[in-house]
Amino acid sequence: MKDLVSIITPCYNSAEFIEETIQSVLNQTYENWEWLITDDLSKDNTVEIIKKYNDPRIKLEALQQNGGAGNARNKSLERAHGRYIAFLDSDDLWYPEYLETMTNYMQENKVELVYCNYSRCDEHTMQPVLKDYLADKIVTFSNLLKTCRLAPVSTMYDTQRVGKFFFPIKSKREDHVMWLNLLKEIPKGYPVKKTLAKYRMRENSVSRKKKNIIKDQYLVYKDFMEFSTVKSLYYTANWALNGFLKYSKIFN
Repeated sequence: MKDLVSIITPCYNSAEFIEETIQSVLNQTYENWEWLITDDLSKDNTVEIIKKYNDPRIKLEALQQNGGAGNARNKSLERAHGRYIAFLDSDDLWYPEYLETMTNYMQENKVELVYCNYSRCDEHTMQPVLKDYLADKIVTFSNLLKTCRLAPVSTMYDTQRVGKFFFPIKSKREDHVMWLNLLKEIPKGYPVKKTLAKYRMRENSVSRKKKNIIKDQYLVYKDFMEFSTVKSLYYTANWALNGFLKYSKIFN
């Protein structure tokens, strides 16, 4: 039997999009997965929508107190039993071959971490608004300091080789901190040069408001990596420049 994949999903007020996300998982050609969804005290009918699906692989936990996306991901990770950890936010989508392609690459090449191309789409139409983000470089701790090439929707790692990695709940850049901590322990993450996921670019997404999170990014280096002030400012400047380039080439 193929190894179990644990899919980690936090959700909060996701009723508008969650059914599309659920369908993208149900359509996977790789069928040995468990889906650990943690609802972060949604105020809409997200929980009711998820409960309509009777698939025993979908395992919902509804929190009684809102704790943020990092905390919700950690709650899912605590319940995960799979060899492979995959992340899917409650408004993003995978192509049907996502899990199969990613796990096959890791098994065939005996690597700990992989990431793939993903489409960057309008939140309502799901049509591309930017060029696909390309998985075109081997990722290391060093180059991940300057720009976060790893997105939850397009990245998977092998717990059998590296164990579980949790998110810091006191950072608004929790995914970047987690990837950096992981890449302290392994030499490289490898690109799968195929577009296998769709990222929904939300107007109210924290990750889109670059000017508002410069301080949070600085704290990634200063507080979590424990760099000096000068070194932290250097990497923050690099991150800001790369972030501008990442989102500036609109072609619609």
